[in-house]
Parts: sequence; C-alpha cells; structure tokens
Amino acid sequence: MKISCKKADLAKGVQIVSKAVPAKSSIKIQECILIEAKGGTIHLTGNDLELGIRTEISGTVVQEGAIAVEAKFFSELVRKLPEGEVVIDTEDDVQATVKCKKVKFDIAVKSGDEYSRIPAIEKKESIILSEFDLKEAVRQTIFSISDSESNKMMTGELFEISKNKLRVASLDGHRISIRNLTLDEEYEERKVIVPGKTLTEIAKIIGNDPDIDIEIYFTKDHILFDLDETVAVSRLIDGDYFDINRMISGDYEIKLEVNKKELQECIDRATLLLKDKTNHPILMDIGEKDVEFKVKTGVGSMNERLEITKEGKEMVIGFNPRYLLDMLRVIDEEKISLYLTNPKAPCVVKDEKKSYLYLVLPVNISKAA
Repeated sequence: MKISCKKADLAKGVQIVSKAVPAKSSIKIQECILIEAKGGTIHLTGNDLELGIRTEISGTVVQEGAIAVEAKFFSELVRKLPEGEVVIDTEDDVQATVKCKKVKFDIAVKSGDEYSRIPAIEKKESIILSEFDLKEAVRQTIFSISDSESNKMMTGELFEISKNKLRVASLDGHRISIRNLTLDEEYEERKVIVPGKTLTEIAKIIGNDPDIDIEIYFTKDHILFDLDETVAVSRLIDGDYFDINRMISGDYEIKLEVNKKELQECIDRATLLLKDKTNHPILMDIGEKDVEFKVKTGVGSMNERLEITKEGKEMVIGFNPRYLLDMLRVIDEEKISLYLTNPKAPCVVKDEKKSYLYLVLPVNISKAA
C-alpha cells in the first residue's frame, strides 16, 4: 500500500475514528486504526465491535492495500508531524514508512485482513435530522443515563418515532429527561434503544449546523449515522424500554415560575458546601412569593431566597442539588416552570410547547436535619 495526503486531513480522520477505538480489547488488533486504500479512495476505520466509525479522507492512492496501526501511537505521531504532505508506504504487513518533509518514521503495522470491519447495513428505513437538532437532543438528555452496567437499558437512550415526531428519552432511576422533536416528514413508528456511548461520540463528531442533514438508518440490531464522508454504525440495546408515560403524572398541586439563571446560580453556590460528596439535599421552602433554599453540611450552611410566581399551596421539599443543576444547565429558556404535588412526589419541569420535560425525584428531607 502507498498513499499520500495532507497532514491536516489525516489528523482529522484519525481524530474521528479514534472515538470508536477501545483503549483495551481482548482482540488486540481492534486497538488499531485500519487504513484502507482502494478504488482511488482512502478510508480510516475504528471499531470496538459495539460502535464502528469509518471516514474518508482526501488524498492519492498510489498502490492499493490495507494495514492496521496502533491507534494511540499513530494518533500522537500524526499530531506531531509538520504541516505538509504525508506519505505512508508499506511493502509488507509488518512495517510501514511514514514520511512528511524531512521526517521519516518506520513503524510496526499489522495486516488489514485481520481487522474486524464495521457491519454492512442496508440503507432502507431511515429518518432525517439536522446536525443541530441531533446534537441538542443528545446534549439535553445524555446526562441522565446510568453508568451502571447492571441495567443495560438505562445506559442507553430511547429513540421513539411516531409519524413526524421523535422523542429522545433517558433515565437513571432518579430522574427522567425527554426531548421532543418535530421531523419534516412522517415516518414508520419505531422504538430503539441507542447506547449512550454511541450518542456521546456522535455528538463530538458532528457540527451544529441546522442546515446540514444527517440520515439515520435502522435495522433490527443496528443504527447507522450517515455523516457524509463519515459513517458510524452501532449495535442497539436489545429489549423493551421503560414505560415512561406511566411514570409521568399530569396532576400537580403547585406550579412555580422562576428565573432559570438565578435558580441555577443559587444551586451552584449551594454545591460549594458539598465538597465531601455526601448526599445532603437542598431544601426548597416554598412560600407565598418566594422560595427559600437551604443547605446544611459539615462544611457549613446556606440560606438564599428567590422570587417566584406561584399557584398552589406552600410546601417544603428536598432534592439532590446536582440533579437539579444537570437539568438547569441544558435548559435555554429565561424562565422555567416547575410542577410539584407533595414532598414525596417528583418535580416536573416542562415548557408549554412540550419540547422538553425533566422529572427529578425528591429525597427524604430528614437527611437535611
């Protein structure tokens, strides 16, 4: 194999596919990046057997072939090369020469034949979504997936398609995040569970342009993101997702309207007292015209009042402040509405357009004593 390409293009391609390369794998060759030159095109691939990413880079194919190079080392090598034309040349499956201007490296490689390619997905059933909408939907929900492998479904997000609506939802046992999107067309109804890791990496790859579309294809076991020069294929999580509709009640006894920025800054200040990472709640003492926020830990205590517009009764309720902060950081509105029922029932935050909904379970306020 012999190829040449610009250092900048190679570096960008390596950065993209490295997101699917495992740090450690029982199949050592999967810790590599696959470089393929065929039919006049150059492709790079990373594949951890759950998520595979393949991208095309601009360049010249002098001789066709495929090699696998250790990902971490190759990424560092490319990053430290001077700007200019990079030539990668190999006469066998053991060693390759990398040249750029006056720099020359001879590096160990493996045969590309041993590398597990990403599965070929038939592009039949799909939806179209803009970069902006996909990136925002992930940003506004991904924080409430679980990092525990004990319940696999909680490590993923629900993509639920109904006509021209897409609902993206996540939960971790303490909170629920939902983002509702309107699609340009109507599609076949479908529910799939996409791994959180996949969505995190896809969000890093794509831009934020509302005018650039992404085609998302589905099969029984896989989801494919077609990002023009880049294709990402991921396994889906098998099983039926939780019935979120049953977890969310439309009834409430209190409605609060509050300035989002002021609320976020208040709770952020409260976390200064939580450096020991213990589960001390923040208390919300809801009065007639304001809410008093209270935190007491071994570090100290805090009291702060915020003005509100309220419908309903007075109440004291406690929450994990970090759960509230995670939610507030992804809401872009100036004012938000909180819906509450009693000290043991969830708090729901939603907008009138029903574009988002967040549910946070309260904690036992006796912990604040």
